[in-house]
Amino acid sequence: MPLPAPHISSVIEVRPEWVDYNGHINMAYYAVIMDQGGDQMYPLLGLGETYAKAKRHTTYTAEVHICYKRELKLGDEVRVRTQMLDFDAKRMVLFHEIRHEDGWIAATAEELLLHIDMSGPRVVPFPEEIREKLAAMKQAHEVLPRPSQAGRSISLKNSAA
Repeated sequence: MPLPAPHISSVIEVRPEWVDYNGHINMAYYAVIMDQGGDQMYPLLGLGETYAKAKRHTTYTAEVHICYKRELKLGDEVRVRTQMLDFDAKRMVLFHEIRHEDGWIAATAEELLLHIDMSGPRVVPFPEEIREKLAAMKQAHEVLPRPSQAGRSISLKNSAA
């Protein structure tokens, strides 16, 4: 079965508890949405909750860079588009976009994840069967254009997000 390129999550609706006193969702919930949407891709890689419980291995986010584009409000429906940019023996880099059901981008995030042995916790190599799935996902996603915001750093010299 061909892998989706990019992976697109199911619909996620903005919840009342995510809305702050400014009338839009608080910045932290953009990360929650990206995490929920990105987690939907994990079973394709052999990762996720089942893997964590069975193998006592998981992934931890080591770094994430979010760019906020447009505010989300109560009841908005979005999907998360996730693209694998790279991986090595112990790490992977994903790029997420939160897209409103009307088509516009609310936020993007580049995320560095580490493969973790939860008994430590400590960073360990992915098992061979996971590396094979990561390689297949990377190959499927290489046909996608590299996001222009990938690899950015925070600087006053960056143009407006």
